[in-house]
Amino acid sequence: MPGGYRKVSDLPELIPVFPLDGAMLLPGGQLPLQIFEPRYLNMIDDAMSGARVIGMIQTRDGGSRAAPKLADVGCVGRITSYTETGDGRYLITLTGVCRFGVAEELTAITPYRQVRPDFERYAADLEADEPVVTFERNKFVATLKAYMTHKGLSLDWDAVKAAPAAALVNSLSMGLPLTPAEKQALLEADTTDSRSRVLSAMLAIDAVEDDDEPTSLQ
Repeated sequence: MPGGYRKVSDLPELIPVFPLDGAMLLPGGQLPLQIFEPRYLNMIDDAMSGARVIGMIQTRDGGSRAAPKLADVGCVGRITSYTETGDGRYLITLTGVCRFGVAEELTAITPYRQVRPDFERYAADLEADEPVVTFERNKFVATLKAYMTHKGLSLDWDAVKAAPAAALVNSLSMGLPLTPAEKQALLEADTTDSRSRVLSAMLAIDAVEDDDEPTSLQ
């Protein structure tokens, strides 16, 4: 686990958050980010001089345009790669550590937002054992192929067939062009096994829907 986090008490009590709809981080996953907005450059500077962690989170309806309400659940990641460009941008990679619930948002004096995270519900994210996924791979791959064909996308199918089940489900959940609502539902799935079932259902629905019709998660 990045940073040596083995139990909830090892994790920070306060974390900066980066609200970004459509971007989802899962434990063990890697999320490359290009940082250029001044407040988030400030956030990276502070993170690099401290615990090197950032909470990735989406937003939900409500709040203001400058400060929309945060989703109830996000995922904290550790900065495991950092490069500064000549024009002042930061290119970083976050490696997912553990999901969190938002216990409260702080009234921060920093230009970026900060929260008090609740990691207890997701303590299992810190376990070293490979998550169990019980899907039928051939059926899942067939559903995935139908989705990719419908969307006009391509994948390395040999890699798909060879990838460990948990890594496959999580990488697809993070990388496929799903809606923010779909991404949030995948993030909040209790286990990787339940995430595989949610993802399979989404792919099956999206494979036959018109692209201009929103997917229902009901």
